[in-house]
Amino acid sequence: MRGFFGVGAEGISKGANLGSLVRTAHAFGGSFFFTLGTPLDLDGVRASDTSDAFDHLPFYDFRTPDDMILPAGVELVGVELTPDAIDLPSFRHPARAAYILGPEMGSLSPAMQERCAFIVKIPTKFCVNVGVAGAVVLYDRMLSLGRFAARPVCAGGPVDGMPTPLWQARRKA
Repeated sequence: MRGFFGVGAEGISKGANLGSLVRTAHAFGGSFFFTLGTPLDLDGVRASDTSDAFDHLPFYDFRTPDDMILPAGVELVGVELTPDAIDLPSFRHPARAAYILGPEMGSLSPAMQERCAFIVKIPTKFCVNVGVAGAVVLYDRMLSLGRFAARPVCAGGPVDGMPTPLWQARRKA
């Protein structure tokens, strides 16, 4: 995958959710992780981070959006359900990005939304868990910026470079 990315959370209050989010960032190849206004004991977060992501990713804890410093050239992408947010499937991810997700029972602060170059939303009927939202966004990034074969026209995956419907592949076996 081209470029690099970081993941952050603003005001997250549940250690298990933060642990899940940092683990997801680690699994998808994140370059750093950050929090803003997170009143958590980070040692408690490590219990849900079974990949030991905090041992492999640089971690930054900022008090406010104004305190946040990102690497040069990084574009901040907010993940939030706002009326004017870009639907995730229609979004082109920046090569150098930092994704910021909001708290479990709230939204990204107005100050954070102002800092964002883009705000994207996952087109769901209602909000999903912050860890799930992070995984969906990073999976979309991987699909859109990764180097994968084109999707087959029929159901199933490519076989010998040619798409073969699953029922045909099973029939040949």
